[in-house]
Amino acid sequence: MTEDLKPWFPLRTERLLLREFTQDDFDDVHAYAIDPDVVRYMDWGPNTLEDTQAALDRWDAAQARWPRPDVNLAIHHLADERVIGSIRLGVNDEPTKTGDVGYSLASAYWRQGLGTEAARAMVNAGFSALGLHRIWAECDTRNAGSYGITEKLGMRREAHHRQNKRARDGWRDSYVYAILAEEWSIG
Repeated sequence: MTEDLKPWFPLRTERLLLREFTQDDFDDVHAYAIDPDVVRYMDWGPNTLEDTQAALDRWDAAQARWPRPDVNLAIHHLADERVIGSIRLGVNDEPTKTGDVGYSLASAYWRQGLGTEAARAMVNAGFSALGLHRIWAECDTRNAGSYGITEKLGMRREAHHRQNKRARDGWRDSYVYAILAEEWSIG
C-alpha cells in the first residue's frame, strides 16, 4: 500500500455509517458476538466478555496504523444509533490488486438489505478508492445469507472448496465468490 493513500472511510450509505470502532462500542459488539445465530458459521464466538474486549483492543491497535492492508469497520445503524455488525476489506495481494471482503451482522437486522448495503459500500471503495482489480469473499456453503449478499453484488461463485476449514461442528465446505473491477456496477 502506498504511503500517500489517504483513509477512504468512514463511508455513509442511506441507512448506515461504516466507521472505525471505539471502546464505547463494547455493548453493541458484545450483543451480536454472543448470538449463536450470528457466529454459527464464523471461526470466532460466541464471545466471552474477554473475547469482545480483546477484539476491540486488536481493532484499536490496528486503527492506530496507516496505511494498513486490512480495514475493519463498525456497521453503525443510523436510525437506531447502534453498532449492528462489522465489515472488513483487506488487500491481500498488492501486486495483483486483489482484496477480500467479509462481514457479520446482528441477527435482528437480517433480511433487511443492510448487509448488502454495507458490502456494496466496501466493495465500491475497494474498486474506486483503492484501485483493486479483483475482490473476493468466502463463506460456509450452509450460510445462504452470506452468499446471497455476494450474489446481490454481482459476484460469481468461482469455487466450492470441500472440507477446507475446521469448524466447531467438524469440517466445513466453503464457497468463494469474486468480482472484477470491470464487472462492478454500484447500481
